[in-house]
Amino acid sequence: MKYISTRGLSEPRSFKEAVIEGLARDGGLLVPVSVPDFSSQLERLKDLSYQDLAHQIFIPFVNGELDEKTLKQLINASYQTFNHKNITPLRFTESVAILELFHGPTLAFKDIALQFLGNLFENLLSSSGAALNIVGATSGDTGSAAIHGVRGKKGITIFMLHPKGKISPIQEKQMTTVLDENVVNIAIDGTFDDAQRIVKDLFNDLEYKDQHSLGAVNSINWVRVMAQIVYYFYAAFRFREHSPDLPLVFSVPTGNFGDIYAGYLARKMGLPIEKLILATNENDILYRVITTGQYKIQQVCSTISPSMDIQISSNFERFLFDLVGNDAKEIRSMMGELGSKGEFKLSPGQADDARKIFHPVRVNTEQTLATIAKYHKNGYTIDPHTAVGVAAAEQSPFNSAICLATAHPAKFGDAVIKATGEEPDMPALLDGILTKRSRCQVSSQDLIQIKGIIDEKLSTQ
Repeated sequence: MKYISTRGLSEPRSFKEAVIEGLARDGGLLVPVSVPDFSSQLERLKDLSYQDLAHQIFIPFVNGELDEKTLKQLINASYQTFNHKNITPLRFTESVAILELFHGPTLAFKDIALQFLGNLFENLLSSSGAALNIVGATSGDTGSAAIHGVRGKKGITIFMLHPKGKISPIQEKQMTTVLDENVVNIAIDGTFDDAQRIVKDLFNDLEYKDQHSLGAVNSINWVRVMAQIVYYFYAAFRFREHSPDLPLVFSVPTGNFGDIYAGYLARKMGLPIEKLILATNENDILYRVITTGQYKIQQVCSTISPSMDIQISSNFERFLFDLVGNDAKEIRSMMGELGSKGEFKLSPGQADDARKIFHPVRVNTEQTLATIAKYHKNGYTIDPHTAVGVAAAEQSPFNSAICLATAHPAKFGDAVIKATGEEPDMPALLDGILTKRSRCQVSSQDLIQIKGIIDEKLSTQ
């Protein structure tokens, strides 16, 4: 299996090269040249443990570059840190099924991919003797999951950028209270989109990238998407056991498009998903592009679901690449218009094809709070991002849906209190976190200043 850039100007990469490089050297995103077809293997896969299912799904993407024993060991080590034996259990409520993706060490769905990616980085570096300096941007959960995935690992330093004051207090503390010497947190004056732009600018400066051995943990890294495909298959098998005659519909709270793109790939790989409900908050650029065909950047507004407060959804480029028939020239044109005009348009046919797969729903703050209150009253508390997905499912025309629960409600206690008047139960992992000693640098959104922070840290190693 080779990996090619959505922009078509980079040489195909091996799996290991794709892992280490993260972003393609032409600024595009790396995608596999093809995806495996599992449609005839569903019966064989349905009773596997989560770990064994992950192993089967990863094999064709890894393409023999890791021996099967090593791959199994990495998978098992990654999920030993989860506090539920099923890793991603499926809970059934009266109206929807909820896929709990928050049983990892930072209580968010990003753990599922980043625990594996951290161990994979360590394995690849130990065999080559190389070092890796990870640079990432986070709207909340990626940062803590990535930091916990690589903290203390030999040969790895991580620089994580987050928008100052625009993530929840617990999300911030989960990052900044990690005091390992290989962890550098940077709060920037700006939005997540600003932080993400800085990261892409760093990677697009190829001389700087090579000189500093930069690597990526954001969902621009293919492994992030690959690891998330697994729980769509696992959830579908559990749902079929409970409701064998109902169609498979997933509702996904969506910001950067990585999570729902994994569902799209699962569908492409033969999982019979009828529809993917694309749930957005007021930052609804993905809702607008699917409904109108126009992708147009607007001002980011702060909401109670901050991980979705995004206007530039990086992983949408991967879907676009499929949508335009792998025409890299057309992708370059679209991304050029986005850079120069802040927008681009799909053709009517492309928009129609997107709507065959995705059903977009926009959920506002009032609806989000009402959904949290409703489920809390019935004995099940959900976080505001999950509530966006649940509300979208309930507003959709589908009779049933599997809703992705992307974070533990305790990470967003203010929103839960506002909706219910009660504090969510605090898991042991978060006990006392708000009073722990923390470490974080503050920066403007100036690329030169960020480079200075990186250079200063690496000069002391």
